[in-house]
Amino acid sequence: MADKQMTFSELILSIKLIHTEMASQAGKAINISLTLRNCIIGYYIAEYEQRGADRSKYGDRIIDELSSHLQTGGLERCDRRELYRYRLFYKTYPQIVETASPQLLSIGLQGIEKVEPPTPKLQIPAKQLVEKLSFSHLAELIKIDDHLKRTYYEVECIKGCWSVRELKRQIASLYYERSGLSNDKKKLAEMVKSGTEIAEPKLAIRDPYIFEFLGLKPKEVMGESDLENELTDKLQEFLLELGHGFCFEDRQKRILIGDTYGFIDLVFYHRILKCHILIDLKLEKFSHENIGQLNTYVSWYKRNIMTEGDNPPIGLLLCTQKDHPLVEYALAGMDNHLFVSKYQLELPRTEQLQNFLEEQIKEMGQ
Repeated sequence: MADKQMTFSELILSIKLIHTEMASQAGKAINISLTLRNCIIGYYIAEYEQRGADRSKYGDRIIDELSSHLQTGGLERCDRRELYRYRLFYKTYPQIVETASPQLLSIGLQGIEKVEPPTPKLQIPAKQLVEKLSFSHLAELIKIDDHLKRTYYEVECIKGCWSVRELKRQIASLYYERSGLSNDKKKLAEMVKSGTEIAEPKLAIRDPYIFEFLGLKPKEVMGESDLENELTDKLQEFLLELGHGFCFEDRQKRILIGDTYGFIDLVFYHRILKCHILIDLKLEKFSHENIGQLNTYVSWYKRNIMTEGDNPPIGLLLCTQKDHPLVEYALAGMDNHLFVSKYQLELPRTEQLQNFLEEQIKEMGQ
């Protein structure tokens, strides 16, 4: 390298290449640690349920009690649902535990028995599974009971570099069943591969499993851009300064609907209207997809968070463009016209929000 003079274009290319390579290595290292952590937790639980010295004391409440103690101690991703997932993960992929280092295995793992797979010829090596698939991929795969079907998706997922979303899409589209009926499996695989969403090699920091494992908070990692982060900060201050009863509750509020996580930019409780106000900020034109997503969040809040004495939650969608902000309110089915009139008096006027967004975007030089 010393005998060759580098051009500026080569300098840029070299920096990009080393960044991509190191980001890929960092992502792999973190994912492997997370996958092993979850599988070993599953092993602990399964072993205790079978041979725990005082397991009879807890009976069917083992996981409930364990979850309560772990969450009280501040451990993330140890709620009842996740602990059941870890146990299923270990029982589905017991061979993964064996890929852990001797030092890691020595932490509470004594006399672990080697587990023979049910059909060795149809099993991808555990090391390859851990290195090629994220825990989010594996969490989808353990939902498949049929071993052959699960192995099929493992192979296709690794071969096609599928993202988690693409894996879900292929399972939902019955790719395995369709390939079984197809006379030309190779052609079908090529067709699917050409239309897949490829997983990026960089660290998938937006994965809730990853950022909670690293001790990060949603606010630190979920902002779609620096502009959106700054606008959301200013918006939070703006609404609180209006003094119309806004009480700030949360930022980047994570909610789980089925197996899908959603993130609400800002959550307030309005002491005058007696309801939650969910605010979603989009740096794009208004679309039915945006309002549909917000309405889903509002409906979830109404069913899971709303208590006696509360009015139904309100969704506030802010869609911005450089020259033309558009504001839409999602009433989420509120048909009490008196209440609608009251909320129109208590909440910021459309003009106020439009002016605020225009001023902030102009100040940011966008």
